[in-house]
Parts: sequence; structure tokens; C-alpha cells
Amino acid sequence: MTASARTGRLVLLVEDDASIGRAMTDALESHGHRVTWCRSGSSATTSVEAELPDLVLLDAGLPDIDGFTLCRWLREQHADLPIVLVTARDSDIDIVVGLDAGANDYVTKPFSTNVLLARVRAHLRSSDAVDPDAAISLRTLRIEPGSYVATIDGQPLDLRRREFELLLYFARNAGRALTREQLLSDVWDLHWESSTKTVDMHIVSLRRKLGDAVEIVTIRGVGYRLVVP
Repeated sequence: MTASARTGRLVLLVEDDASIGRAMTDALESHGHRVTWCRSGSSATTSVEAELPDLVLLDAGLPDIDGFTLCRWLREQHADLPIVLVTARDSDIDIVVGLDAGANDYVTKPFSTNVLLARVRAHLRSSDAVDPDAAISLRTLRIEPGSYVATIDGQPLDLRRREFELLLYFARNAGRALTREQLLSDVWDLHWESSTKTVDMHIVSLRRKLGDAVEIVTIRGVGYRLVVP
């Protein structure tokens, strides 16, 4: 089992194929996620007991246990845990068995990495909607939506309300490119024709206060993206 540096939402990847596992890990980490990669069902159960992930990507064909059986165990232990089965088994009966075992989604191999990442984002957004006050940790940065508190290494940041809401939105979309118009719409609740200068001004202030804990990078011609060094 290998684990990435601690960055963003934790995805448990259960995949015994080395090349697929490496490719999926690289793709997930490049989009701001933490990844724990397990190559067997037994190591996956140990990992879940040590730290509950935000989402599980689960291969149905594992060397020590059937993935559907592991899926049932995960669902019994954690009713709200998003589980996506990623497998070469593409028959209708396999899909039905997988979904009946408790999977939230079923992706067949070979798959598009962009499509898989989009489904990961969708399920993580759904889990956020279930518990919008859940704390978010991005390495040394911790954000607690319910109390409007953000800390770095345990030290509280002096953020204005809109700065906090902007930081929270970036954190919930870590690794994604966000346009200024999107930020205006979702954080300020303003229409696209409004001036985007207020977004730029708030980001300048946020960058100064965040230091090197996380980085909000400018994407020329698009907008911004939050990344973790």
C-alpha cells in the first residue's frame, strides 16, 4: 500500500493492477486529492479502520476477496460513504450485483480518466451536500464551515466573511479551474455581467493571508485554481 502526501479530500483506491493504480493515483493527486492506494481487500479494510476516506474507488477483481463482498462490508460499516466500483466486469448482471452490493456508481474498464474524475467530483459534492459543515483539511490548512473558522497549523486566520466563503469554495473544488464568473455567481450570488475586479481583489488578500500553506494560481484566460504545494 502506498499513500500520497496529505492534500485535500482522501480517496481510497483499491486496485491490484500496478499500471492502472499508478495512473489513477497520479490523476487524482494532480486534481488536489489525497490518495491511499491499496492492492488487496485486507489492506483496504485496515486502511478504512485507520482513517475513513471521503470516497472509495473499488476494483471488483481483487487477489484476496471479491470486490462486491468488500463493497457490502464498506456499506454496512459506513452508510454514507461514496463507493464507485471500477472494473472490467461489464455485463448487466455484474452491474446489478455491484449496485445492489451498495455501490453508488459503476465505471467499466477501459475508462476515460476525465470521466472518472468528473464522477469523483460529483460524488464528493453530493457528500458535501449531506454534511455541509464537515471540516476540510488541506495539509496545514483546516476549514470549519459551521463555525466560520480557518486555521493554519492551528493558528486562526483573520478572514472577512466573504474571504472565508471564497476560501471554502476553493477548498471544496481543490484542483479545479474556476472562472471569475463562476466565483461571482456561486460565492457572491452575482450575475456574470458584474465586474470581476472584486474577485481579483479578494484573491490578492487571500493569497497574502494564506502564505505558502496553499496556493491560488492564476490560469490565464480562464480564472483560478487552488493547489497544495
